[in-house]
Amino acid sequence: MSSLKKYLMKQGMKLMTDPRLMKIMADERVMKAVMQMMNVPGKVQTFTNEQVEKLAKAMSLATEDEVKDLKRQIRRLEEELSRIDRDKEAKKKT
Repeated sequence: MSSLKKYLMKQGMKLMTDPRLMKIMADERVMKAVMQMMNVPGKVQTFTNEQVEKLAKAMSLATEDEVKDLKRQIRRLEEELSRIDRDKEAKKKT
């Protein structure tokens, strides 16, 4: 796998020094298209997450973020209860 990666990097570096490619990349339209293509994965991920949330709400299911928030809240409440118990024990001893 690393040899493939090295080979692709080497070929990519060769392409980057090609004057024809440099001329094409200097075109604003090409750069704009490249930037839009680079944004596609993020847009797809965002769209997918939104659709999953809508589906979860439609089915009355908790989303992953909601579960994380609930776990965090439970952890805080457990810590607070533990602190209260320690304070209570300390008061009994005095």
